[in-house]
Amino acid sequence: MTSTVEPLVAVVTTDLSAITRGRSVVESKLQKIAATGVGWLQANLSLTPFNSIVDPNPWGSSGDVRLVPDLNARFRTALTGSATPFDMVAGNIVELDGSPWVGCTRTMLRDALAELKAATGLSVVAAFEHEFHIADAGFGPGHSMSFAALRRADPFAPNLVAALAEAGVAPEVVIAEFGNEQFEVTHEPADALAAADRAVAIREITREVARNAGWRASFTPKTAPDAVGNGVHIHFSFVDEAGKPATYDAAQPGGLSSQAGAFCAGVLRHLPGITAMTAASVSSYYRLKPHSWSSSYTWLADRDREASLRICPTVTIGGRDPARQYNIEYRAADATGNPYLSLAAIVRAGLEGLKAKLPTPPLVTGDPTLMSEAERKKLGLVRLPETLPAALDALTADSTVTGWFAPVFVETFVGLKRHETERLAGLDPVAVCDLYRTLY
Repeated sequence: MTSTVEPLVAVVTTDLSAITRGRSVVESKLQKIAATGVGWLQANLSLTPFNSIVDPNPWGSSGDVRLVPDLNARFRTALTGSATPFDMVAGNIVELDGSPWVGCTRTMLRDALAELKAATGLSVVAAFEHEFHIADAGFGPGHSMSFAALRRADPFAPNLVAALAEAGVAPEVVIAEFGNEQFEVTHEPADALAAADRAVAIREITREVARNAGWRASFTPKTAPDAVGNGVHIHFSFVDEAGKPATYDAAQPGGLSSQAGAFCAGVLRHLPGITAMTAASVSSYYRLKPHSWSSSYTWLADRDREASLRICPTVTIGGRDPARQYNIEYRAADATGNPYLSLAAIVRAGLEGLKAKLPTPPLVTGDPTLMSEAERKKLGLVRLPETLPAALDALTADSTVTGWFAPVFVETFVGLKRHETERLAGLDPVAVCDLYRTLY
């Protein structure tokens, strides 16, 4: 007598600690629950990465919402090495009557994108570039970014690419990175909501492929205080209502169109206030330091990897069109930040710049740490928050940023992150990095 194991499909959401959570149903029931979703709790928004709920929190023990799958955001692959397929559907959290819930970050991104388009006619094209470390593989020292460093992990990279491709993530590149046992994975540009969905899928599929190899993949910002950091670089560009590229203008400095320049100006103006959302852990701020190839000042630059906003290179070989390649990279982010919230904050900040018709910021060259305070002020270079508590202070001090969200959401986010800092207050940086390495 034989039995058949029916695969499960997980309906998921990403919380404020950037942990993928949800509920699973048997695959044959997915269509049945698609309209009404699965049960979810408001208090889940106050879940910490330490598997506790912040107490007190605004939600308490009562209050129910629904987690409704978006069937256009389903990622399924049988190539991770698990006994049953990896099958995950991103969901929106709604009230019991189907209206949007104030704590759903996926809805926040969708709404921000809709408002940007309504106000300007622009749509965002985005891609998330992830760096991560592999543990428990026993590789030993290797050459940075080398062919051998990738091959010693074989067949991890081709297995990962195959799983991501079958899941619909559209992977572009997997490389051995600068750090020992560090890798990077990228995906093709997509509309912004789909890109954030892909970011979640990339993290979970990567972890599963590594786990089935007997290893652990960690997207933590820092595996050790002096280690090479893991960032999430968020690339964005714009298309107009006709679908034509709207980020590039060859006549402007750096090739940045006036609309894209105003958007970047808004991001830089509010960058200190949104950093807590895009770099959302204590260890994030071990990475956001000068001379770390990450980000440390409110800084727009052309092809400089120390800048917060980097104009990426374009290729004209064979007559290729720069306009279709041209994009900007937001570098003050990592995988402790919820990808929907991170991108929503960037879009909201950029929209403020467009509404105010801000001029394009100066393209800064050189090292801000070698400039005088007067020089930095003239160029608009402000040091980013240097700790998570300082980032939370900057967030709450920026009434424009807090005004983008429901007060109860801001209360929840700030309370959660303050709790996180208090929880780790007695640990030295080595212990903090050790903890986050296991959590992410």
